[in-house]
Amino acid sequence: MGERLGSAAQVRSGLEAAGYLADDAISSVVFLADRLDKPVLVEGPAGTGKTELAKAVATMSGARLIRLQCYEGLDEAKALYEWNYRKQLLRIQAEGATEGGSGRAWSEVEGDIFNEEFLLTRPLLEAIRADEPVVLLVDEIDRLEVETEALLLEVLSDWQVSVPELGTVRATRIPLVFLTSNNTRDLSEALKRRCLYLHVDYPGPERERAIVMAKVPGIAEHLADQVARVVRSIRQLEPTKPPSVSETLDWARTLMVLGVDTVDADTTVATLHVLLKNRADIDRAARELSTQSSPTG
Repeated sequence: MGERLGSAAQVRSGLEAAGYLADDAISSVVFLADRLDKPVLVEGPAGTGKTELAKAVATMSGARLIRLQCYEGLDEAKALYEWNYRKQLLRIQAEGATEGGSGRAWSEVEGDIFNEEFLLTRPLLEAIRADEPVVLLVDEIDRLEVETEALLLEVLSDWQVSVPELGTVRATRIPLVFLTSNNTRDLSEALKRRCLYLHVDYPGPERERAIVMAKVPGIAEHLADQVARVVRSIRQLEPTKPPSVSETLDWARTLMVLGVDTVDADTTVATLHVLLKNRADIDRAARELSTQSSPTG
């Protein structure tokens, strides 16, 4: 990072200025991660703002955001670096034509084609090599295979990457790292020990109301309050896929477009498809809401 963050309170206000409403736990962990040069493992349900936290920290601190999106089958070449083999082949062919096909010693050719010109840096190496402040976001790390997770742990432990043809690349400045996980599998204890831990759950009604007020221009405070409370009641039904914060915002915007001033059961049932994306969940929520005279009561 660049200049150190001043305090947890300053982190909280800085995140708010960047459009992210953090609580004390979030702002404290971000502050400590910056001061201790420790990665942050951010776990929690999908759609609770884990990725947005890293983006907001980058915005707040003026750092460059580098993102490694994890997926099954991600390997070292896509995470660290690979060589531009097509460009190397073209160089070899061009030199062969220029030299009249006489051929050169491999040691000479190797020096020509294994250099910076042909190196394709991927997110981990890019973050290690950066001269400017960097926030490295390793998104959905729980989708990685164990072997790739071990590779990531090695990089985060030593802050260096070995490129056999070029040597060891060491970080000139340590990036602030956020690893997000949706808890689809258990991560290694070694990785967890290396990180500060932060669990981000769905926000409570007051914080979600504040998020709606901040993200949906022109919404009335009483409507934002109703939105937050209805969404909470729907999450308490434990649907297959609970509404995310982004879906809460979509629903609030939907109500604004429809000109709704006060949420009632009929309006909620008619717009459940914005909050829930599973037919059985929609049917169940509709039945529950139909028994209530007012979903905000």
